[in-house]
Amino acid sequence: MEHITLLLAIVVVTALVFDFTNGFHDTANAMATTISTGAMKPKTAVAMSAVLNLIGAFLSVEVAKTISGGIVNEDGIRTEVIFAALVGAILWNLLTWLLGLPSSSSHALFGGLIGAAVMSAGWSSINGGTVVTKVLLPAIAAPLVAGIAAMLATRLTYRINRNVTDPNQQKSTAKGYRAGQIASAGLVSLAHGTNDAQKTMGIITLALVTSGVLAPGSNPPLWVIVSAGIAIALGTYLGGWRIIRTMGKGLTDLKPPQGFAAQTSAATVILASSHLGFSLSTTQSCSGAVMGAGLGRKGGVVRWSTATRMFVAWGLTLPAAGLVGAGAEFLTKQGTWGITVTAILLVGGSFAIWLASRRQPVDHTNVNDTDGDEPQGVVTTAIAAVQPPPVGAPASDLTTTIPAPASAPDDPARPPVKV
Repeated sequence: MEHITLLLAIVVVTALVFDFTNGFHDTANAMATTISTGAMKPKTAVAMSAVLNLIGAFLSVEVAKTISGGIVNEDGIRTEVIFAALVGAILWNLLTWLLGLPSSSSHALFGGLIGAAVMSAGWSSINGGTVVTKVLLPAIAAPLVAGIAAMLATRLTYRINRNVTDPNQQKSTAKGYRAGQIASAGLVSLAHGTNDAQKTMGIITLALVTSGVLAPGSNPPLWVIVSAGIAIALGTYLGGWRIIRTMGKGLTDLKPPQGFAAQTSAATVILASSHLGFSLSTTQSCSGAVMGAGLGRKGGVVRWSTATRMFVAWGLTLPAAGLVGAGAEFLTKQGTWGITVTAILLVGGSFAIWLASRRQPVDHTNVNDTDGDEPQGVVTTAIAAVQPPPVGAPASDLTTTIPAPASAPDDPARPPVKV
């Protein structure tokens, strides 16, 4: 068994950096609704999410096996390809974080890996069937399933409590939903660690296989599982406050019952897919659930302008990360100087994005602030504008006399009014 080389060590460290960005990029998946509804304080929420992400990393390795031996053919893939793929994924993660868009870290990783592999070994290096069945189809189905489930759960929740009119009962019910929301947020965090931490495990395992350190088809070693779990937990604790604001306040205004329904639905979808080895996007699942919960409450509104920007980011993630990964692989193919230039570009691009984020910082103190320039919805506004007045008996002080309009005394076109 060969020793770990310097290049392999760089790839492992870069993979853990991606795992860290995945953590703070996707914190909103578990905690955005909990924070926006006031069920938990922001710093407490991200701390709890970080611990549960770490625990979730040890629950399964099925997704890691899908990535390490499923999406690309291990034969002929060099270690530099993994490095180039991670460059594309990290830069796209940071860019969408800067814009506050909850795009998919998973698809950024897949896009970078596919782009780098095609640049290195051609289209034959990609297992198209695995990409379709375990990446693309879940990407379409997961947000739809989570959204429909959250919408139905929200409607059921409000129907069950429609006859609760006593103020004390309403207060107790609200406390119960907040407790349920905290529990469901913990479940989403556990599911996120189970699904997303494995993606980094799979990438590191793939790098170890391509370097000859592990045999093809091997499971992730224990040190890989531990390091990936710690990296995603640290990133989660940092908190991706920009994306938390978008998912918590930008898509819709949620009440505790809606938050409970959204998070429970998303967690169910994520855990089921992890068990089946489907490497779906937890971001898309949670975003779909949030929109479904927004539509499930009577009078609820989804801000479709924000949702449209998010959909565009989803569609661009795979090709954009793929192009960056392909460009990075083109450089790494040139030899040591190409790898050095790629590393410099990664560090420089990351630093530039961080500097840009300091112009309008978002943290735990202002995460629930809104800019106020996002409309509640064109349809809702139009309906409110044409609502008929309430039906009932007219007030006793109303009269039907309409006084004649007063005219200016010097208006020659209007005859004087006789009294």
